[in-house]
Amino acid sequence: MGSPVTLSGFNNIDFNLILNSIMQQESLPLRLLEDRQAALKAQANNINQLAGRLSTLESASRALTGTDGVAAYSARSSDTGAVDVGAGAEAVPGRYEVVVSQLARAQVTASTSTAPDSNSTIVAAGGTLTIGGHTVTLSNPVTLEQLAEAINSGSEPPARAAVVQTAPGVFRLVLTGINTGEANAFTVTSNLTGGTGVAFGANAVEAADAELTVNSLPVSSTSNTLENVIPGATVTLYRQDPAATIAIDIATDPSALKAKVERFVTAYNDLLKFATDQAASAGQGDQSSLGRDPLLRELRNALRSALTGAYDNAGPLRHLSEIGVELQQNGQLQINTARFDAAMAGGFDDVASLLAGTDGSPGVFAAVRTLVRRYTESDGLLNDARDRVTDRLGRLDDQVAAMQDRLAIRRLALQREFIAADQAMALLRSQSSSLSAFGAVL
Repeated sequence: MGSPVTLSGFNNIDFNLILNSIMQQESLPLRLLEDRQAALKAQANNINQLAGRLSTLESASRALTGTDGVAAYSARSSDTGAVDVGAGAEAVPGRYEVVVSQLARAQVTASTSTAPDSNSTIVAAGGTLTIGGHTVTLSNPVTLEQLAEAINSGSEPPARAAVVQTAPGVFRLVLTGINTGEANAFTVTSNLTGGTGVAFGANAVEAADAELTVNSLPVSSTSNTLENVIPGATVTLYRQDPAATIAIDIATDPSALKAKVERFVTAYNDLLKFATDQAASAGQGDQSSLGRDPLLRELRNALRSALTGAYDNAGPLRHLSEIGVELQQNGQLQINTARFDAAMAGGFDDVASLLAGTDGSPGVFAAVRTLVRRYTESDGLLNDARDRVTDRLGRLDDQVAAMQDRLAIRRLALQREFIAADQAMALLRSQSSSLSAFGAVL
């Protein structure tokens, strides 16, 4: 337990030094427990880091699972200022010719009555204003701005109100439909009383549906944003021109699919680096490392098998390496761009069958995702490992607390003993001084 404490004489005893030396020796078991405690906390953090990397890998594999995930299309308009388009996973490749003869419009109705200002002249003292079945009831005099605010504060009005200055000293109330299309037209009935009055006449803009043709097929819509008028695509109309034909081209997009595969490769390589680093730190004696945990080794081996295994789908491609996603000697994945591009050129459907699978036969990334979820789900292997570490930490925390209590009691007892010893020595010194003085007198 180390060198014994040597007392140097009555006049030079440092009881604090002695106390600290004793407690330092007796605290060695506590420090060992605290080291184990710190290692377990670091191990729990490593498990959380592993969980984060697996979550990223699961997300990347999910993006490549199923036809929706693998299918990637690009959409191009010959005039995006007139018609824009975006392709979804269900898009059908082809060329579509669009002619927009009319845009969808919202109704605009302005008051025929005017006011010399917006915020001081009382235009109505009471009554009701009904807009498309939505009734606004006034109980106090209002200006144009206050009337607009009363309309807009109602529950789901069919139109929004605004005050517009149409000439110097001329202000009108303008009602604009919230939604476009003929079905969203509204009538206005004014039963307002008092003030200068608020009346409405003909519409400034009539509500209208969008009118267009797609490959000569007539189409109408209440909105300028149309879903599935081109299969799997969203078309947005910006300008009408019956004389202009806008070409929409939809095609498979190898670059989008490749980007998804690259995200998976990056996630996998990041996980592999983590596993390699953990194994290296375990070899150096790091007690917090997961490098010796069978869970990490089994995960690494299972992923490798899933990525190198054969998949018997309907297409001719059975291995991931056949599309250029190759496992290197160091264990990392790499994309052979030339081989990937050649596989895509040879047949998108064959690549999709390998990656996403077919009915009853999972593809590569469905298998990977299923494997990863065995670890990441709430009742998965990672949570089991986390629970084991948490339980050990709980028991260790109790041991540390109990030992700290015992050491505190031991320190207090030693302090009392040293105080008593110090008092006894002080008394002996006093008696010695008295005897010395008495001897001098004799």
